[in-house]
Amino acid sequence: MGTTATLLRAVPPGLAPQPVPPLENGERLTLPEFERRYEVAPEDLKAELIEGVVYMSSPVRGKVHGRQTFRLSWWLAHYSLFTPGTEGYDNTTVRLDVDNEPQPDAFLLILPEFGGQSSMSDDGYNEDAPELVAEVAASSRSIDLHAKFNAYRRNRVREYLVWRVLDGELDWFVWREGEYQRLIPDDTGIYRSEVFPGLWLNAPALLRDDRPAVLQTLQAGLESPEHADFVAALQARD
Repeated sequence: MGTTATLLRAVPPGLAPQPVPPLENGERLTLPEFERRYEVAPEDLKAELIEGVVYMSSPVRGKVHGRQTFRLSWWLAHYSLFTPGTEGYDNTTVRLDVDNEPQPDAFLLILPEFGGQSSMSDDGYNEDAPELVAEVAASSRSIDLHAKFNAYRRNRVREYLVWRVLDGELDWFVWREGEYQRLIPDDTGIYRSEVFPGLWLNAPALLRDDRPAVLQTLQAGLESPEHADFVAALQARD
């Protein structure tokens, strides 16, 4: 969300405009003030507003974050390609509520015209909760499983996937009756999304970076009867 332009406060005639203060990690801000400061931040800065607090990420390491984010985005993109009425994004700001503007590593949504719960603002931002959010948790583990967890749950992100890279584990939560409950994989370690039928994830293959096996499992989900029924239901809403 950065720009090289300098944004100045509107001031009465005759007074010098004041520069916008920089974002500071841990600062408490309103969402409009956060956005005002983020607009003039350096292009390579990533900041999020979580429960009214500014979180600025440290440099992202390819081995424990960048590669994993790419894998999740590739998996979600492949599903969306064969599921008309859905759309995926990575590293994109989401306006959840007045205290939360996260920038998830990846998320998948049902388009509003197909009955989805999120929307696109006039100025091009995703607003309200996408159906599924995925985060890669390495240095951000404490945020992803606490402050973000609470914000996503309260705003009814219906499924929340956290890849705990340093632990070699996945957590997949499903929103049910105001709480997140764990989605349980089958005996072979395959997760099956409840919100996106056919979105199957071979967790052991993902963790060992066996991309052909991940794709094979996803393809089986895309060829399942429940995925065909889901696509038909989405198209009926259009």
